[in-house]
Amino acid sequence: MSVSGPDHGIDPRGPQFTASLTALVLLVVLLTPSPVAPVLLALQAVLFAWGATVGVQHTPVALLFRTLVRPCLGAPDHLEDPAPPRFAQAVGLGFAVVGLLGFATGVEALALVAVGCALVAALLNAVFRFCLGCEMYLIVRRTTSRGTAAATN
Repeated sequence: MSVSGPDHGIDPRGPQFTASLTALVLLVVLLTPSPVAPVLLALQAVLFAWGATVGVQHTPVALLFRTLVRPCLGAPDHLEDPAPPRFAQAVGLGFAVVGLLGFATGVEALALVAVGCALVAALLNAVFRFCLGCEMYLIVRRTTSRGTAAATN
């Protein structure tokens, strides 16, 4: 989903960079013993919440991308709507919360499955630039617009 104008979109490489760092954190969560894993997952949950509430373009990782990575890449050929990645961050937050609940209640299998699901989604974006949460956003948007259009007819 492309948008026009420099102030109306985000560099599509930013969410891919964020997904790469997210995948790294989630992999460490899966490989780290239990006392440290929930702390790392909680930090990732804070980043997910930040991206979901304030916007993906206003997170610490986005700042890192803009200051260190983007100048090395040059300008993007197009900008994208920040709404789908923002929705994806909310989905990631949901998985992180389920993982934290799993750790908190001693159901480590639940925590590991939730983190594993979030890791798969992050890797899809990081490696293939396929944002699963963004695709979910577009499906929900299309479904709700059809329902709204049908209700007005």
